[in-house]
Amino acid sequence: MSAAITLSRLSRTFAGHRALDDVSLTIHPGERVALIGPSGSGKSTLLRLIAGLLPADRGSGEIVIHGRAIQRDGRILPEARAIRARVGFVFQQFNLVGRLPVLTNVLIGRLSHLPLWRTLLRFFALADRRAAMAALARVGLAEFAARRTGTLSGGQQQRTAIARALCQQADIILADEPIASLDPESSALVMDLLTAVARSERATLLVSLHQLDVAVRACERVIALRDGRICFDGPSSALNGDVLHSIYGGRWAEVLRNAEPAVAPAPTLVPSLP
Repeated sequence: MSAAITLSRLSRTFAGHRALDDVSLTIHPGERVALIGPSGSGKSTLLRLIAGLLPADRGSGEIVIHGRAIQRDGRILPEARAIRARVGFVFQQFNLVGRLPVLTNVLIGRLSHLPLWRTLLRFFALADRRAAMAALARVGLAEFAARRTGTLSGGQQQRTAIARALCQQADIILADEPIASLDPESSALVMDLLTAVARSERATLLVSLHQLDVAVRACERVIALRDGRICFDGPSSALNGDVLHSIYGGRWAEVLRNAEPAVAPAPTLVPSLP
């Protein structure tokens, strides 16, 4: 079986600042991986490069998703749209259309699977609508399907974003600080949903986090970035004081103290999507 994600010698520069510097890594199908590191270390940039939302520097290496290159030498390839069809992205600020109903936002996850004319008209078949309702039921929001998305709480909007990835039938889920703007109870619920969905759908999960306790609890593997380079890649159980000092420098004890324990139980999920 091919790797889920392979990066080779990847760099990205913004206005003379090297946000990512010669990064290479491999993530295997079904792995749950936490991406940690100080603010500005390159976590968000790395996720956006993997998703094909940003190109790498010219002459940089390549990104391969399930054996297919999505970008190479700083160019996003024509196959990117087809590859992205199975890559879900959960953003920190939800990336939902607030004026649209919750159901419509979830159905947007189907767009990459549809012919162009249906995409332009946003015409969704009955099977698509049933899949979206099933996804909303999975995250406990079926009763909110007709409500305007902007009226939901932050935690509910993030659960809507997870439902969108479910409806997309993503086998890779990228999540960029998905709990950074949520209260502790909503944070725990969202992370429990993300990990439960990854397990039940056998999806690969790569999630960037500031909360070390959540990273250790949710993911068996941790990749740490510092100054755009990988400074640790190993089991979450190996995050001791020496490792944390190499990641965060003199602030490691403060980062550890600020970790908030999760307070919500894992949600009960209905059976997987058909």
